[in-house]
Amino acid sequence: MQYVALGLAGPSAGLWPVAAGRVAAVVLLLPHVVRHGPPRLPRRLTVQALLVGAGAALGLILYLLAAQRQLLAVAVVLASLYPAIPVILGLALLHERVTSRQTAGLLGAAAATVLLTLG
Repeated sequence: MQYVALGLAGPSAGLWPVAAGRVAAVVLLLPHVVRHGPPRLPRRLTVQALLVGAGAALGLILYLLAAQRQLLAVAVVLASLYPAIPVILGLALLHERVTSRQTAGLLGAAAATVLLTLG
């Protein structure tokens, strides 16, 4: 839904659609933080979480800019590869084994990418 909303944002909106999405995410998490308090994470995990959040925001900004410049076909193809990225990182960094479900997901992402590029 977020990608559709970003795709509908006009060029005059600037980066406000991404900012609104980030604020909405904080608002959704706020009741949990109020009820249970902020999570207590080691410094290393806190830094990693902040880097992941910054990477997600950067990805949304780049997607918004692609949508505003009519490069949505390229952005959608790249976004369709998202399911493969965590699996590949798990293989490369954590030396995990690929399950049959993950293999099916990777094949599905590859098929979606091919279908999107064909139009």
